[in-house]
Formats: sequence, C-alpha cells, structure tokens
Amino acid sequence: MSTYLSSISSRSLAPRSTAPTVICALCRRSLSSSLLLRSGHNRWSKIRHKKGAADAKKNTQNSNFSKNLTLYSKLFGSDPRLNSRLATVIAVAKKAGMPKANIDIAIARGQGKSSSGAGLESLTVEIMMPSSVAMVVEVETENKLRALQDLRGIIRKCGGTITPIAYLFTRLGRIVLKGKSDDDFDGIMMQALEAGAEDVEQDENGDVVLWTQPNTTHQVAQAMSEAISAEILDSDIIWSPVADKVKLDRSTAAASINSLLAALRNESDVQAIYANVERGTVSEELWETIEDNLDM
Repeated sequence: MSTYLSSISSRSLAPRSTAPTVICALCRRSLSSSLLLRSGHNRWSKIRHKKGAADAKKNTQNSNFSKNLTLYSKLFGSDPRLNSRLATVIAVAKKAGMPKANIDIAIARGQGKSSSGAGLESLTVEIMMPSSVAMVVEVETENKLRALQDLRGIIRKCGGTITPIAYLFTRLGRIVLKGKSDDDFDGIMMQALEAGAEDVEQDENGDVVLWTQPNTTHQVAQAMSEAISAEILDSDIIWSPVADKVKLDRSTAAASINSLLAALRNESDVQAIYANVERGTVSEELWETIEDNLDM
C-alpha cells in the first residue's frame, strides 16, 4: 500500500508535459505576419502601383489620339479616304490599341455629332480647387443635364466647387505647326501675320506657335499648313490665364488636382481642361502627371 501511494505521489509531483507550451508557440507564430506574407503584400502593392501608372498613361495617350482625330475631322473632313492626315492618326491609334468605337466617336465629334448622328451641345464648367487653383472644363455632350450632374459628383468628391471663375481667363486661338530644321522662322512669321495671326513664336521643341483671334483660328491653321507644308499638331481656342499662375507647393492640394484631372479625363464628354497653375515645390513626377492632363 505504501508503495502504491508513493508511486501516485511521485507521479503527481513530476514535471508536466511541455506540449501545451509548444502548441501556444505555434499558435502565436500562426497569428503573426511572416516575412513571406509581408513580401507578398509589398509585391502586390508594387504591381498595383505599376498597373495604375500604366492605365493613367494609356488614358492620356487615348485622350491625345481623340483630340487629333477630332481636330483633323473638323479641319479636313471625316472621310479618311479623302483625308490623309486623319487616316494616319487612325492607323496609329488602332496600332496602339485604341477601341474602334472610341475612334468613331472622336471623328464624329469633329463634325459636331455623336457616333449615333445626334447633334452635340457645348457646356463650360468653371471650378475652384484648393489653393485658389481655377479650372475651366469644356464639354460636348448629347445631354447637358446628365453631363453636369456627373461632373458635379466628381468635382465634389475631389474637393472642388463649381463657381464662376471665367474672368480669370481670356479666349485665344492657338495653332501649333510642326517645325523643321531648315525652317526660315522670319519668313514663316511674315506669312503667318499676312494670314491673320497676331503673334508668332517658337517653342522648346522647335515647333511654330501661332496666336490668333478665336474666330480666325482654324482658317489660319489651314492656310499656314498649306503655305509651309507643315503638319498641324494643334489648332484650338483655349482659355489662357490673364494673371500670374498659381504655384503648386502643397502636395495635398496637388494630389487633389491630380485626382480630379484623372477622373475628368475618363469622361468621354470632356474635351479640354485649362487651369491657372504652374509647378511650385511639388515633385517633378506629380507635376508631369498633372501637366499631361491639362490643355495648357
């Protein structure tokens, strides 16, 4: 009997198994983030960031194609068989992956119509953004009320307000002709002034920029393009700031403007966006994204 009690006593006093401790440790490890998981998360973040940048670049590219398709349709007609410049842009846009439906919409817009043949109405939206940045958005749409409602939601979400600011801008005609290395700039200037241009200059790319009254812009563009055999890179009536531009120094304000521009460029009815803004201390990368989405 004493031997049996001694045996029980020795078993009750023996060290307990360490198995529960091992299980708890395993549980703790399973609930923590491993290096492998964190690495996967970071990799997905990088992929998502790269995809977002690629999508933004493609949207900008398609926006530029649309603008050129509309321009050449307006200046030289909507039939690519009779309009070699339009045919060239169509070929390049298709090769870059621009949907045929979007190409047809841009060409029809140059004729003042929708892809269904309905007439388009013009709408100008005036916006004030944080840091006193004023923006003018030009819209062509089949339905003004619907377009305005959609844009109000986008603008409000990005921190902007629709309010009269057009007095901060003036209307000017601007034509950009592709420059050539053997151009006689003085000769071009004389021809442009005779054709109706009010000022002529050369930009940093060597292209010729003509400034006109709004009502003579497209006539001067056609005349000068034929006179000097130059490609028309742009011909439009723009909103030009009448005072000094606002410098973008605050990254939060710049990010809001960038978000608004990206959202507006996704709206097929939006034709052009102007702003009284220039780069301040914001990063070069952010400013380039903003600049790409403005018709400056």
